[in-house]
Amino acid sequence: MPPNTTASSGDKPGKSGRKKGRRARLLVLVLVLAIVGGIAYGSYWSISTVRASFPQTKGSLTLKGLSGPVTVKRDGYGIPQIYASSDADLFMAQGYVQAQDRFYEMDVRRHMTSGRLSEMFGKGQVKDDEFLRTLGWDRVAKEEYDTKLSASTKNYLQAYSKGVNAYLQGKDGKDISLEYAALGFVNDYRPEQWTPVDSVSWLKAMAWDLRGNMDDEIDRALMTSRLGPQQIKDLYPDYPYGRNKTIVQEGQYDELTKTFQQSGSTDGSGTSTGTSGSSTSSAGGSALTSQLAGLYDVLDDVPTAVGVNGQGIGSNSWVVGGKYTITGKPLLANDPHLSASLPSVWYQMGLHCTTVSSKCQYDVTGYTFAGMPGVIIGHNADMAWGMTNSGVDVTDLYLEKLSGDGYLYDGKTKPFTSREEIIKVAGGSSKKIVVRQTADGMPLLSDRNDELVQVGKKASVDTAAPDRGDGYGVALKWTALQPGTTMDAVFALDKASDWSSFRDAAAQFDVPSQNLIYADTKNNIGYTLPGKIPTRASGHDGSVPAPGWDSKYKWTGFIKQDELPYEYNPKRGYIVTANQAVVDDKYPYTLTTDWGYGTRSQRITDLIESKIKDGGKISTDDMRQMQVDNSSEIAKLLVPKLLKINLDDKDVREAQKLLEGWDYTQDADSAAAAYFNSVWRNILKLAFGNKLPKELRVKGQCLWVDRVDNTGPVDDDSKVRECGERAADQAQPDGGDRWFEVVRNLMDKPDSDWWKTPAGAGDRNKANNMDELFERAMVDARWELTAKLGKDIDTWSWGRLHRLFLKNQTLGTEGPAIVQYVLNRGPWKLSGGEATVDATGWNAAGGYGVVWVPSMRMVVNLDDLDKSKWINLTGASGHAFSAHYTDQTGKWADGELLPWSFSDKAVDKSTGDTLVLKP
Repeated sequence: MPPNTTASSGDKPGKSGRKKGRRARLLVLVLVLAIVGGIAYGSYWSISTVRASFPQTKGSLTLKGLSGPVTVKRDGYGIPQIYASSDADLFMAQGYVQAQDRFYEMDVRRHMTSGRLSEMFGKGQVKDDEFLRTLGWDRVAKEEYDTKLSASTKNYLQAYSKGVNAYLQGKDGKDISLEYAALGFVNDYRPEQWTPVDSVSWLKAMAWDLRGNMDDEIDRALMTSRLGPQQIKDLYPDYPYGRNKTIVQEGQYDELTKTFQQSGSTDGSGTSTGTSGSSTSSAGGSALTSQLAGLYDVLDDVPTAVGVNGQGIGSNSWVVGGKYTITGKPLLANDPHLSASLPSVWYQMGLHCTTVSSKCQYDVTGYTFAGMPGVIIGHNADMAWGMTNSGVDVTDLYLEKLSGDGYLYDGKTKPFTSREEIIKVAGGSSKKIVVRQTADGMPLLSDRNDELVQVGKKASVDTAAPDRGDGYGVALKWTALQPGTTMDAVFALDKASDWSSFRDAAAQFDVPSQNLIYADTKNNIGYTLPGKIPTRASGHDGSVPAPGWDSKYKWTGFIKQDELPYEYNPKRGYIVTANQAVVDDKYPYTLTTDWGYGTRSQRITDLIESKIKDGGKISTDDMRQMQVDNSSEIAKLLVPKLLKINLDDKDVREAQKLLEGWDYTQDADSAAAAYFNSVWRNILKLAFGNKLPKELRVKGQCLWVDRVDNTGPVDDDSKVRECGERAADQAQPDGGDRWFEVVRNLMDKPDSDWWKTPAGAGDRNKANNMDELFERAMVDARWELTAKLGKDIDTWSWGRLHRLFLKNQTLGTEGPAIVQYVLNRGPWKLSGGEATVDATGWNAAGGYGVVWVPSMRMVVNLDDLDKSKWINLTGASGHAFSAHYTDQTGKWADGELLPWSFSDKAVDKSTGDTLVLKP
């Protein structure tokens, strides 16, 4: 029951995960009985609890600690705009209001970031807590707060915490949320006071989900057990620079490249962008395989903060300069692609000083996280900004050679530093673990999984200390394990007024590294890549785990801020960022070997170019329509080929005809989209599913997904494990745009061994080449959809396969029907798909259900900020029976945007409820 988790991936539903699931379901069952008992009989507990936890949004109340009155104005969707006369009052009120709407979510998040989920949910969460304690997010956040953050940032964090705690004062759990009332039936958990470190820790969790290419690093290493260098290169093709444009095409990056080319030197930190060979091959392949395969078990089970474990999710943002807009001023769009969670990871609000001055400096609105002061993405009176994940490589895994109580480094044994961690468990028990770190602060991840210590001497089950015997371990080097200044950056961005102050603010945004786009009311646009990005010695590009015993593989430093790419007012008049390569291969540093392959970014670029050709202009609604573009780029490549295949079976030919004249759009009501995506999934399964190393099977191989024909409340049998059709030792691609590029390249090699596959069940013909494999995929897809959607293709639609269920982040993730009925919402039949601009992502390894989504959408109009538009995935409230729990979801699913008021006049016009907080 950790936040935002689907059931953990695995090889068979019969390992230790099953026991953990039973324990979790037992707890949920008790909670459900309590909830059902209350709801079914209309008891005082259920009615009063639901009502008591709703926020007061009208009238006035006293808030001790304010220096003056604060006004909270909420619109018809419950979105608050806060007005205060001092910075301290503004952020104190922000803490109070967010706690009103989302404190349970905030509390779960801080328990996750500090490795204390067991305190809320019992022993089923101990393994997760062990791993999170090993990473030590809260310890790093504490050091960050104590040593790195500015005095003003600390003051804001303290004021925010004071507001949260003012809300908690005098309240029992049942007064805060329905979930606490339910938890009260099985344990004596009570929420504790909020602290500034609780807010800072969330940045570490966000950085973990956006950490870059660590999963690809593991995959490539595991592939060496079964595949040769060329086969691995087939599966990790070079970025298509000639076809898909990079983010930066003009600007400082050109000057930097010229300087380095003239000097003929990169200080040993520039390396090839191609994947390197296995730098750890001499260390013993079996040791590495054992370590990394076990590591997957751990990683797949770790609770997610904003992303999806092991999936290459991304985001879209773009900005169009005034010369190409109807208004003559820039338009800026952003839609981050994150886990589908309930409530949404984002919280919409405005923070306004009644008079902007040195005493009160903020007039900003946008999206933030519940539990964190300030605004993360949005606009102020002068400029707007958006973010997408840059994907730069800020993590490296090191295979460590253990020796006695230490590890080898340049031929000498160095001691680990260690600390004890006590994990408290609901019910009164506790568990002690020992966390080991190398001298430069790398935690030994391999200590957290039983399978990972089998290489060395077996540890006693009675000791808390990890295995001290000789063997191998896996350690993590990650920028977020060092204290940084990202929290300072948030407040600096909120009050930046021009390009210079924006760039200064962005430079403090060190982890996670993000693509930041910019537009201002004076008709300027820009892009900058901030972040703490490591440099590596020549020969080590971070694409595979490195030998930790050799100092030549250590990081050599970090790229200087003035050497990072940026653009300002490029001649082309627009900037697009959608997780594609930031720069081309002439840039002197290796930012990563694993960019997104540019499918979405190039589609956005093409859409912009098509609008502005021949003097055309772009409107706010044009930007919105681009956000919901669902054209399938892989379909454009494959469908012409699929239509040329001769099919003997009339039923399969009937399905094939769906593709004739199809415009490649993936609307929810499209039968062609349903059939094509099934063909695509079956192509991947046949070409690659039985050829990848079995160790990769744990990544997305078996996912719990919702039965397609279920249209009522979710029941016990509505979830099926989408791996029964595959052998347990098969791995399957997830189907993202890397696989688009893999298949595109292999289509030039129709006789490649990748296209060959043995005969299947039911006398399915074996395939000896690409055409034969495509034919078999079309046959398999026809019968798969017949089983799922019925024989009559007139009833097929993509939306029946591609559905979104929104699940409460804890009590709604497991258990019988009634708990999901009470806390969860859905389904929604969605348009869009994998690697489309409308990126309602699905994982081909686990079915067609929606896994990640555009978590919000916004379009900022820099000519008239009150004509900007926005929407959230769910709603403002985290209370399950609030009118604002999911009141934006229907419009979000339809691609609509809501009015986004900013000026005093516009906010007053849209205000439904007004609350005055008095000192």
